[in-house]
Amino acid sequence: MTDDHDGVRDLLAAWAFGTLSPAEEHLVAPHLAECASCAAQARRLRETVRLLDGPASNGLPGTPAAPRPPGGASDILAFARRLRPAAPPVAAHAAPYAAAVAGLKALLVEAEGRWGTPVVHDWDVHATVAHLLAADEPLAGRLGIAARVPPSSTGADADGSAWEDAWNRRSADVIVREHGRTPEETVADWAAQAAALLAAPEAHDPEPAGRATLLMGVRLPVADHFVVRAFETWIHTDDIGRALGLPVPPPPAVHLDRLVRLAVRVLGLALGPAAPPVLFAIAGGERWVLGSEDEPVRAELTLDPVDFCLLVGGRYAPDEVPHATSGDAGAVGDVLERAASLAWL
Repeated sequence: MTDDHDGVRDLLAAWAFGTLSPAEEHLVAPHLAECASCAAQARRLRETVRLLDGPASNGLPGTPAAPRPPGGASDILAFARRLRPAAPPVAAHAAPYAAAVAGLKALLVEAEGRWGTPVVHDWDVHATVAHLLAADEPLAGRLGIAARVPPSSTGADADGSAWEDAWNRRSADVIVREHGRTPEETVADWAAQAAALLAAPEAHDPEPAGRATLLMGVRLPVADHFVVRAFETWIHTDDIGRALGLPVPPPPAVHLDRLVRLAVRVLGLALGPAAPPVLFAIAGGERWVLGSEDEPVRAELTLDPVDFCLLVGGRYAPDEVPHATSGDAGAVGDVLERAASLAWL
């Protein structure tokens, strides 16, 4: 076996992208043939690149060399996302969900052998994917897509229950059911359902996506429900990444803007027209007045866009999220509390 084990591991990201020099290939290839741990890591990295449609060298003379990836495997997700070509076209409202699905698929390659790692709530990695399988069901069903999981025997889908109760029971039932299957089977069903959503006419045509429908206690256009699915998929991808010690980049700026705009609209509806008016701003972005339109603004509140999404996603407590403020502290507190209360992720 070649004895430069650490040196080879530092070259695996470049190997996955096909950007090794001939001398490096001469070092890496024999080592991978003899070292099972490096060979397994190399396969996972190449699969990550494949799922993200990353560039690969074709060896043709005159082909421009691809940029060299970082040596550490922990940076490969961000690097691959920067280099991947555009995903198959969907309408702008479905693009954040398509990107979030691609990101989670790439991250899950690194979960091999670590499916039992605790993530969030009382879920491990396997259960978190099962939860997303359940979470995508309501929109899929509304679009005529057959469920991947049989109906719950506990009556979780029965009419007449508060949506939160029915939703929590359904999610728990799906998690229990999926823990009786392999993680690969769960991932395959989640990915197939996500692909069906992205293949639906509503993911490509703004006209049918414009009709409003009530899901998860909120009546929104189907287009906005695609953004909700992107929001939750990204939040749980970040959860899994933190659990596995792998950095997950935030959504691209254009997608993050859609998430923020939707969250601000839902927050405004939740506060209602009688709330003390607060000038709410996203750092480096837009400003909105939340609450009453008939009174002078009582306070100003500014949050980073990612921090705001994490607050709405339940990953920050109202008194912990970094923010800048002036004016009526009580009015600001109302906005932060209400934003945190929106979380069902």
